[in-house]
Amino acid sequence: MTKTKFMHEHFRKLVQRIKKTLRLSASDKSHGVAEPLSLDDLPEECIPLIISFTSPLDACVLASVSKTFESAVKSDIVWEKFIPPEYESFISQSRDFSSKKELYFALCDESVLIDDGKKCLWIEKANAKRCIMLSEMKLSITWGNYPQSWRWIPDPQAMFETVAELLGVCLFEIRGKINSCILSPRTRYSAYIVFTKTDICYGFENVAVEVVVGLVGQDLEESCRRYVCFDEATDEQFRWRDRGKNLVKPEWRKDGWMEIKLGEFFNEGGLLNYDEIEMVALENKQRHWKRGLIIGGIEIRPANIR
Repeated sequence: MTKTKFMHEHFRKLVQRIKKTLRLSASDKSHGVAEPLSLDDLPEECIPLIISFTSPLDACVLASVSKTFESAVKSDIVWEKFIPPEYESFISQSRDFSSKKELYFALCDESVLIDDGKKCLWIEKANAKRCIMLSEMKLSITWGNYPQSWRWIPDPQAMFETVAELLGVCLFEIRGKINSCILSPRTRYSAYIVFTKTDICYGFENVAVEVVVGLVGQDLEESCRRYVCFDEATDEQFRWRDRGKNLVKPEWRKDGWMEIKLGEFFNEGGLLNYDEIEMVALENKQRHWKRGLIIGGIEIRPANIR
């Protein structure tokens, strides 16, 4: 019997037990009035299973409701539902966790490297949604193989061992791809390019970089495209004369890096709904030299989560 079938069978039996308890309660009358059903009358293993169908935030709130819920929330049944099923493949076997709850919060607080260190995964604490960051080694960078254009350097402050430093290009193009199977299903995601700058950085002042996020091979409408600028000092009133669009400026992150939103997409997920998502940043209109960006990667996280 598969794990899914076992859970369904287990849940069916619990429902039967609940119904039996309800019938017994209804038949136990005092002065013609049915006695109210107490949480203590429910099967002991029922409450953790019910809580597991909520969210980590809801579970923590429910723990403060009563002693019954507080005890139920400590159960591994609750937290195992929030943990990625393949967690054993990317958690070090040398680490020992006293409970699934401890493991869950470890995955929230500490990102783990996957795909030979080319991706980083962590869990959003409130809703158990997966977040992924693609390293610069996982990106397709035009002229990236030319040492006079780009170089890969170590950076102890970055998410990964190395980052990509722009030394000099006229055509600026970065592409990243990710299979939606690694992301949480039924979730709207935002993609951000994460970067910083060297002391000598030029070529991006008031320059519109076209960015887009969508399915690989799909023709995207103009409404899906955005125009951003890697220069945070860009004049607020600047409009790209060819497009007449306001530029989206970068924002500072808590980790000291900057980020620019590339776009959003909805991951339907499910066994038959896996897609490959592509994220692109392109500037090929103004062919002047550009230098000084340091690319840390592309981060994909649930929309509106910072």
